[in-house]
Amino acid sequence: MNDEVLSIPVESHWTLSKVLRNDCGHTGAKEACGEGACGACTVLIDGVAVPSCMVLAVEQEGKVIETVEGLSKDGTLHPIQEAWLEEYGAQCGFCSPGMIMTTKYLLSRNANPTDDEIKEALGGNLCICNNYEHIINAVRSAAKKMAKEQI
Repeated sequence: MNDEVLSIPVESHWTLSKVLRNDCGHTGAKEACGEGACGACTVLIDGVAVPSCMVLAVEQEGKVIETVEGLSKDGTLHPIQEAWLEEYGAQCGFCSPGMIMTTKYLLSRNANPTDDEIKEALGGNLCICNNYEHIINAVRSAAKKMAKEQI
């Protein structure tokens, strides 16, 4: 997980969300709905955005799991995290980790998404503060930042 190989004993019924938060100390993935409807617990599993409350931890053996805690490197924020700060993507911040991880997935598949593509990609992530305009701006900004890094 996050560039680290972990071996954690788990019960067969534990969700990945539970193990991340309670056994690994990765509290970025928020527990909210518990039914995969809000996106607050989204992580990347083998590069794909997945609500961690909907997968069993025991089924993740050998898979690459990335959480929001793994984005920054050596104290430097990832461009998506920078964009979130600059564009006020977080209001209360509860949805931000899931939104950020979903954004990472989107931008790994589509480096220059349209607003409609951003909205569709983030459709499974809810923001109770209704901060969507700033979130969309943050995704656009992150795409530009990441494009500059590719040059």
